[in-house]
Amino acid sequence: MTPERAGAGGAGGSAAARPLLVTGLAGALWCVGIGLVVLTTVTLVGWVAAPRTALGAGLPGVFRTAINFWLVAHHAGFAGPSGRVGLLPLGLLVLPGALLYRSGGWMIRAAGVPRRTRVGVLHVAVALAAPYAALAGLLALAATTPAVRPSAWQALLACFVTALVAGGLGAARALVASRGKRVRSGLGALLNLLPPRPRSLVVGVAGATATLLACGALLVGASLALHLPEAGRLYDILAPGAVGGTLLFLIQLAYLPNAVVWGMAYAVGPGFSVGAGTSVSATGVILDTVPSLPMLAALPDPGPAPLPSLVALLAPFLAGAVGGVLTVRALPSPVYEGAPVWGFVTGLLTGGVAALLAALSGGPLGGARLATMGPSAWQVGMMAALEVGISAAVAAWLANWTILRRSVVEGPAAPPSPRRAGAKTTAKTGTKTGAKAEAPAPRPEPAAETTAPKKEAPAPAPRRSAPHAADAMLFEEAEPVLTPRRRKAKGNEDPLPELIEEETPCPTPEARAEPEPAPEPEPAPEPAPEPEERLRPLPPPRESGRTENRGGAIYVLRDEPPRD
Repeated sequence: MTPERAGAGGAGGSAAARPLLVTGLAGALWCVGIGLVVLTTVTLVGWVAAPRTALGAGLPGVFRTAINFWLVAHHAGFAGPSGRVGLLPLGLLVLPGALLYRSGGWMIRAAGVPRRTRVGVLHVAVALAAPYAALAGLLALAATTPAVRPSAWQALLACFVTALVAGGLGAARALVASRGKRVRSGLGALLNLLPPRPRSLVVGVAGATATLLACGALLVGASLALHLPEAGRLYDILAPGAVGGTLLFLIQLAYLPNAVVWGMAYAVGPGFSVGAGTSVSATGVILDTVPSLPMLAALPDPGPAPLPSLVALLAPFLAGAVGGVLTVRALPSPVYEGAPVWGFVTGLLTGGVAALLAALSGGPLGGARLATMGPSAWQVGMMAALEVGISAAVAAWLANWTILRRSVVEGPAAPPSPRRAGAKTTAKTGTKTGAKAEAPAPRPEPAAETTAPKKEAPAPAPRRSAPHAADAMLFEEAEPVLTPRRRKAKGNEDPLPELIEEETPCPTPEARAEPEPAPEPEPAPEPAPEPEERLRPLPPPRESGRTENRGGAIYVLRDEPPRD
């Protein structure tokens, strides 16, 4: 039963969540069991095809050989009759790594850890690595024989680190996926959990390391293609047969990552050795008798290094440029001096990764002449740190300068003014976003005595805003004194009454970006008299007496004194 099916109920909620220690032990047992089953099957096939004494005497010997293969897959060495064997295939790490990756994702779902912070990923990784390393130590002790003695401390250390890294990546991916984010790999999930600056460094180191390995793989593939007839001749000398040929192909496929790392060491400069007193580097090739393995036919002929291979010396500088640009693009530096520093730090970390890969890809293959195989870890690390670091610093400075210059030319987007935030209108409703939701009632129709049609006010031209001016919304137009007010309809939010046709309509607040002092209100004219009365002069001041209006003329009637 796979851990996904076993923990299907535990992933549903916290009620069915299991203790972390229990899930860690279950995941470790599942990974160990599946790995041993696969390697035991391969060992049985080899035991049937090869002489039975080569892989052990009887079935117990086959099981011990399968356990040794399982420990070798974690890069744990062993000692044999001819000496210690440390040149182990890196390709076999794929099998336990994939199993531990799946187990870490299952654990974080079954134990209910997705609700915790990123510390839960570390808890899951440690809970898986501790029992896994303990089981590996017990298996190393059980598989010990006088002929083959696995290293118990290497088994503990190698299995703990492998489970910690692979299980942590699987747990990180499951944690990020539980938050609704789509990720494709554990490294991408790990980047989502890291702070900004460590994330930028991890991106830069990953890009630089991938460039170095790609150049190494290209160099190995091109050399093997040129020496393909020699590889065919070595295969004919071995004559392994059908089953033996399949096993030989699998062995070379498992050692292919080692060859890629050796090609990377050649591109960096120090090169590698294939036995004591040998050297394969850009300065020259010195070889002795090498093992009869078809893939070793890719080694150049003794003498000066081939001229086309010298192009590979540009790989560290290309890797530094890629790493520096990726570091700055992930998190630009606000100052010009900071980018080269972070680029050089990226180069130093890349050198550390290259040294680790060089150490894992080489090792002794017995004693005597094959005691030195592979590149020197400290030489590869030092040269890679210097070459990648310098080029990464220059590339990071240029990339950061370009980003800062572009931001200065374009200019940052100005935030909207808090006072004008409410004056923005929506495209659908045309109302202010800061206004009330209810729409204002329509204006009442003009009264019957208004004979002339009301003129529509032209849209005022936009004006430049003045930072010292007061807000236009703080002023209101003064109302005329003598103009009679109209009764407002319910819901009408217009603060001004309906004016006569001679008044100039007030521009809208959206168009008045720069308010001007409100003009003094002109007094409204008195109600116009009849046309015939408008043309006549005002009558003289009335005196005491009675007046009459006859035919439009005003007569003052005075009492005449009585005549004698």
